[in-house]
Amino acid sequence: MSDGGRELEGHALLAVFAHPDDESLASGGLLSWCAARGARVSLLCLSRGEAGQSLDGQSPASLGDIRAAELRDAAAALGLTDVVLLGRPDGMLPWLDAGVLASDVHEAISAARPDVVVTFGEDGLYWHPDHIAAYEATRAAVAALGPAAPALFYVTMPPGQMEAVLATAAPRLTPSSRRDLLGIKDAAAFGAAAQPPTLVLHTGAFAARKLAALRCHRTQVAGGPFDQLSAPEAVALLGVEHYRRAEVGAQGPAFIERLAAPSPSLEIP
Repeated sequence: MSDGGRELEGHALLAVFAHPDDESLASGGLLSWCAARGARVSLLCLSRGEAGQSLDGQSPASLGDIRAAELRDAAAALGLTDVVLLGRPDGMLPWLDAGVLASDVHEAISAARPDVVVTFGEDGLYWHPDHIAAYEATRAAVAALGPAAPALFYVTMPPGQMEAVLATAAPRLTPSSRRDLLGIKDAAAFGAAAQPPTLVLHTGAFAARKLAALRCHRTQVAGGPFDQLSAPEAVALLGVEHYRRAEVGAQGPAFIERLAAPSPSLEIP
């Protein structure tokens, strides 16, 4: 495979996640890689993240506005221009009326016409209820499309990856530094229940874009471990992403599978 160029032109990918920052942590390498290589990459974010961490005691409404702006900055860092941010209630996605989220995803699929859809796996990275609701809604929307469905891939976290991030950053943290990872204090929780991947991507230098995008979510990461990583460390620690092909959706060859064995020194155009 070429290390540069626009070899993915004509293909389209839709990523479906629950909150601002999910896109960067879970799939930042893949999304930026595909966008840089000419694929049309769309992002559907179901909530504004207003129930997340607030550094300065913002109200939920204010925090939602801030996190919406952070998402725009992160999308720009990843090279994404097609972002839809909905206002479904953060923390309440599993309890919405049946079919609401699946309808949201169906509408996004109809608009983006993707070859591939990416969302959470059954474990929601670390059993986050909103993440699991996004998984269930996306799976239902894709399954309902029958023969017209795109391919569906679940993103999971490589076990131990976030523990390695924390271990690398720990010597540089001060007593007043945050030690959580996007609000999660137990780094071992990430990927602990993940099923084995069917697609392992080594995103090379695109992991540096992933780190840059993560740092755009200041309310969630400021002063914590991600602020302590260098770009080379991002490649080493964040450069591997795990995906698993779903049993629903199209089953033929998917364009992202062509990215499976790149050079570790993959350059950003």
